[in-house]
Amino acid sequence: MLGESGAGIYVAYAVIVAFIVLVVVMFLRLAIIFSLLWLMPVAAVLRRVPGVRRFIPAEAGEGEAWHVEIRRSAPTQWQEGMIPHLPRSPTMPTVTPFLWFDTQAEDAMNFYASIFPRSRVLSVTRAHGRVMSVEFELEGQKFMALNAGPHFQFNEAVSFFVGCETQQEIDDYWAKLTADGGAPSRCGWLKDKFGLSWQIVPKSLGRMLNDGDPARSKRVMDALLQMQKLDVDRLQQAFDGA
Repeated sequence: MLGESGAGIYVAYAVIVAFIVLVVVMFLRLAIIFSLLWLMPVAAVLRRVPGVRRFIPAEAGEGEAWHVEIRRSAPTQWQEGMIPHLPRSPTMPTVTPFLWFDTQAEDAMNFYASIFPRSRVLSVTRAHGRVMSVEFELEGQKFMALNAGPHFQFNEAVSFFVGCETQQEIDDYWAKLTADGGAPSRCGWLKDKFGLSWQIVPKSLGRMLNDGDPARSKRVMDALLQMQKLDVDRLQQAFDGA
């Protein structure tokens, strides 16, 4: 009886161990399946990543390494490695003023670059010995300009707003932008010699006009309407009620 009882216990142990092994095997299979299901959308995303030249081969055999080649900043440099992080968000679009000139695009670019201290020429495109278009930057803002004939002219519907810290800055920009054929206008507006409109405005003006006291704002606006080039001291006096 004892021998039969001991054999029964061993059989029970064997059944329990077999059951545990079966559960572990099923768990591992499920883990592998869920891992593959997770990697499939990742692979689909990576196939659309700009610069990815080669991803997991469709015919990859069992045990073959999954890898990706990503083009970096230099055209001839490549890196190989395991699956990378998901791609970053797309680069935001840019907004660039595009100016139409008759034939003066390069002259205008050089003129503006001589006035604004933080400026640079980015490119000049020529065809048949003539300048077709230019790209330049003024105070961190990129501009493009095209030589396309006399069909369209600039007007006051579009102007460039220059915020100034001091009266000296206002005086300098006003004198330089109206030089050689430019023209002053009202309320801080002017036209340069190419017909492009500019506003030369103290940065403090917005604070004065948006003050919580309507009487102060009105006095500033009344003073502004009497001016061509804006005068910071006179605007401040109007704001103070002096």
